[in-house]
Amino acid sequence: MTIDLVLALVAGALIGLSLGALGSGGSILAVPVLVYALDQSPGQATTGSLVVVGVTALTGAVTANRAGNVLLGRGVLFGLIAIGGAAAGALAAARVSDPVLLSAFAALMLLVGALMAVRLLRPGITQPHTAATLDDPIITFSPTFACACPRALKVLVTATVVGLLTGFLGVGGGFLVVPALMLALALPMEYAVGTSLLVIALTSTSALAVRAGSVAEPDWWLVIVLTGASAAGAFAGARLATRVDTRKLTSAFTVLVVATAVYTAVRAIPALI
Repeated sequence: MTIDLVLALVAGALIGLSLGALGSGGSILAVPVLVYALDQSPGQATTGSLVVVGVTALTGAVTANRAGNVLLGRGVLFGLIAIGGAAAGALAAARVSDPVLLSAFAALMLLVGALMAVRLLRPGITQPHTAATLDDPIITFSPTFACACPRALKVLVTATVVGLLTGFLGVGGGFLVVPALMLALALPMEYAVGTSLLVIALTSTSALAVRAGSVAEPDWWLVIVLTGASAAGAFAGARLATRVDTRKLTSAFTVLVVATAVYTAVRAIPALI
């Protein structure tokens, strides 16, 4: 077994542990792992990351659906709209330089790290609750159409942004998808989390299909090993979460994300100048 495969196994297990223990966020480390540990180009890494993200999201979506926390109709609707953004993002990724791609990714990681830090420092922050019911129509051709139309616009805008993020940077964007579903489709938190996994699986798959042939392919063996180890680590992480203080895990993960973002920026930004 080569050193790269060993690194892929270890890194994948760590990514999966963070996903399983914290519920989200771990896959954002797939790109820097592929670039700096496994010697893939940013284009190859963001493509390979889509596989990690897509498989992880699909697995989670199946589990959430069994628990009754996925609204298939709304998830498919939001995902189909997001596919347009994912395709555009994937095409854009093939046309920008590696330093631009990595700088954008570093900025995203800093944003995610900042959001996680805010949640840690202000644990009382909660997502806004909506009184809308699950059988509310997204658009209705009735005299109330004028009131429903803004929601349709929210769906269009938020789904497109989510798709762009996935297609361009190769990340799931769960930190954005969940609040977007709550805002645009008025879903309660438990349904938003489960349904977001379906959306991410759809956008990741479409972005991967668009990238085929337009971006240099990654080393698929490394990607497969990374994905498999991540999936196995996620199961272990889910069990770990019941035995340790997840707040401490979140603190450690936040520090790791910010440190990785700073390192990525330091490596990428000089190349832009």
